Amino acid sequence: MTALAARSATRSSGGKAGGAASSPSPPEETRALRSQARRTKARLLDAGMSVLRERGYHAARVDDVVRVADVSHGTFYLYFSNKEDLFRSLATRCAEEMTELIGSLGPVPPGPDGRAELERWVGGFVACYREYGVVIRAWMEDQVSSRELARLGARTFTEVNATLVERLRESATVPEAEIDLAAAALIAMIERFTYFVTSRDLAIDDAQAVRTLAVLIHRGFFGA
Repeated sequence: MTALAARSATRSSGGKAGGAASSPSPPEETRALRSQARRTKARLLDAGMSVLRERGYHAARVDDVVRVADVSHGTFYLYFSNKEDLFRSLATRCAEEMTELIGSLGPVPPGPDGRAELERWVGGFVACYREYGVVIRAWMEDQVSSRELARLGARTFTEVNATLVERLRESATVPEAEIDLAAAALIAMIERFTYFVTSRDLAIDDAQAVRTLAVLIHRGFFGA
């Protein structure tokens, strides 16, 4: 066989001499690799959240994340380009959960049903804060340097504010001219109260904190 014929035969057989074409990875193997990749990324995200809680946004380092996740730096950079990229993924997840929570707040009448609705919603906020408090604080305290992440936080809390304005307007307990200010005060009250309870070793469990905060909001903002 001439050299030209040999090259032609190699190309027609999938790039290997002898006619043996390369076979794709079995579907089971592909699924296993994807599943492993998802688990590794989830472990890095969990480690990132743990490091951010412990050290804060500015002091957290990639070195700390790979140490907690027990992976190499090379593995980290397979999934994230830097610390900010990791935080972006966490912030996106936080924004998605916050948006879902915002949309779940129904009308808040002055009777027991209104207090129950607030207790359910505040309970969801406290649970979300337990998971993503470091992200929420970074937004509230203007710690993020990325304009994209700052806009994401601003958009999320604009939606919170809009929903609270709507519920306050329905209750007719706050003058129209003061509704925006009342909603902003309510957001600050909920976030700071939750931060205080979740960041200190107090003899207060979440259920007790949620009940107390719901009663205060109900009486102070919705005319109970």
